[in-house]
Amino acid sequence: MTERLPREVHNLRPAAIDAARSAEVGRSPQTEHPAYRLAFQDLDFLLRDDLRPVRLQLELLKPELMLAEAGIASTLVVYGSARIPSPEAAGARVAAARTEAERRVAERLAHKARFYEEARRLAFLASSAPCAPDGSRDYVVCSGGGPSIMEAANRGAADAGAPSIGLNVVLPHEQRPNAYVTPSLSFQFHYFAIRKMHFLMRARAVAVFPGGFGTLDELFELLTLMQTGKMKPVPLVLFGRDYWNRIINFTAIAEEGVIDAADLDLIHMVETADEAWAHICASAGDRGAS
Repeated sequence: MTERLPREVHNLRPAAIDAARSAEVGRSPQTEHPAYRLAFQDLDFLLRDDLRPVRLQLELLKPELMLAEAGIASTLVVYGSARIPSPEAAGARVAAARTEAERRVAERLAHKARFYEEARRLAFLASSAPCAPDGSRDYVVCSGGGPSIMEAANRGAADAGAPSIGLNVVLPHEQRPNAYVTPSLSFQFHYFAIRKMHFLMRARAVAVFPGGFGTLDELFELLTLMQTGKMKPVPLVLFGRDYWNRIINFTAIAEEGVIDAADLDLIHMVETADEAWAHICASAGDRGAS
């Protein structure tokens, strides 16, 4: 039998061919000038302020295409602090404290080290969910790609032999993908807004661990989207009742009348990964959460 060649979707020559040929053009004042560069190869052009809409579109499109090609049907999004140490590193941070104030902070962070293991365990449970008959995956772990709670989530997926996603963002201080993110699912963003969209576009459940401004930003944006109907409700679990009840009085917000009492039902507080996964499964009630 004669092997069939892939069907071309159009009659135009691929841009990659012209991109390669453009580099073979002889040198002259004309070809050396930036004006002669192919527009999609001209970084100076692409980085102009006028091209911001194009860059926004590219950051939206690139991960979307790659996630679809990887068969990622839905995700379990994990938010949490980049400062909570793993249990094995917690003691070293306390020992390294130079002042009483630093020691108190280090001890508080060490007390929260258990959440590293809970994030890892939850990611393992979610990553053990079976694939669909067509090979697509549900509850693929998706983190911010960084250290601490994010690392724990990607690590739990790796424990299960499953892929996981990391959505890093360029920051003034260096942020590298943690070692457990699947390389082909490791993305870097310039625009926080587009990164936020990718966190939630495929989210089937969201787990939020103790964290700071970034974690709170993601949490309240998610709550706002679900409250206003911009996003369909998904199971949202907050780890650590003592932490959340100390830093945010959700009940008081409702009592003040600025949200409805029913809005509090969007949140479910838990202490352990098994408790969180049981809630997610009960809320989903379909395959993938078995």
